[in-house]
Amino acid sequence: MPQMIFDDTDGTLGLLRDSVATFATRFPGAQRLRQRRAAGTDLDREVWAGMAEAGWLGLTIPEELGGAGLGAREQSVLSEALGRELISEPLAFLAVFSGALLSEAEATVERERLINGLIDGSLIVSPAVQAANGSIAPIEASASGDGIKLSGEAHYVNAAASADEFLVLAAINDEQALVSVPAASAEISQRPTLDGSQLGKVSFSGVSVGADRVLAKGAAVDAAIEKAVASTRLALAAEMAGIASRELEITVEYTSQRVQFGKPIASFQVLQHKMVDMWADAEFACAAVVNACERLEEDDPKAATLAILAAKARAGDASVTVGRRAIHLHGAMGFTDECDIGHFMKRAVALNSALGQPEALRLEFVALERAA
Repeated sequence: MPQMIFDDTDGTLGLLRDSVATFATRFPGAQRLRQRRAAGTDLDREVWAGMAEAGWLGLTIPEELGGAGLGAREQSVLSEALGRELISEPLAFLAVFSGALLSEAEATVERERLINGLIDGSLIVSPAVQAANGSIAPIEASASGDGIKLSGEAHYVNAAASADEFLVLAAINDEQALVSVPAASAEISQRPTLDGSQLGKVSFSGVSVGADRVLAKGAAVDAAIEKAVASTRLALAAEMAGIASRELEITVEYTSQRVQFGKPIASFQVLQHKMVDMWADAEFACAAVVNACERLEEDDPKAATLAILAAKARAGDASVTVGRRAIHLHGAMGFTDECDIGHFMKRAVALNSALGQPEALRLEFVALERAA
């Protein structure tokens, strides 16, 4: 079955895959997803604590900052395995995105506090940097004594109700700043998403924070945001590649057991053709993520960015398309809540919309490719 293939001379990637498989025996993804949906919560604290214990939250944070100091390959393999097991806690945003922002921030006591809390799971640090149209955009801010005052809204915030701290992008006198804001100072509203998780809107009405909470300013903020978006898009692509691969496996298993006209329906040629198409989509998604990881290791930022855009678009299309075909091949069973395949499909749709739909990413790809 499709899977991302990398050289693994020291066995690290194999250990990561095994750790997720073991983790899933303690916290079955589909079961936990249903429980969280029924409870109406945006984060399963027990699962998140288990992720912290496994060392996943600081996987790509540099060692000198307390993280594991691993790279894109390791994060991609972890995210792929999480997708396969349908472990749906928002690690891509709460760990990868926030971790990248904090890693690029200035070395301050506040940064150290946030990074340490993120890694050990004692703090839920959620990025609040998106506008209503999904773009990365700052909210308005003004100088207030020794600190700043924030007024505005951030949208599509993961684990907004569970967060302890928000990382907010603010505009102060035409200069951008990255600011940490206590979650208790914001007004939060949430709405359920297709996969049973929650996304929040975070509103700030004249919220004042001290100067010690300004983590970065100016060009450093732009660099941090660029790195965070690219890293998170790649993690999302890897997770969706894992979902696509697992959707195919589940379908092959089901059609091999489902008997009609005295034969397993997997023996029917028309179904075999459909599953070959599903295999190709999942395989290409895995290959696109591998290519992006390899491009990141080269000294060519433009090529790396193009490869990440292509991987997110390819994996997004694949996970949704394979999911639709899988539900079709399951027949009426595929639409029931008890059947896991529908939850994989819904998770794919939710991840596909995060940080750019495939169509938007392709337009961004073309614009960047044609730029001088």
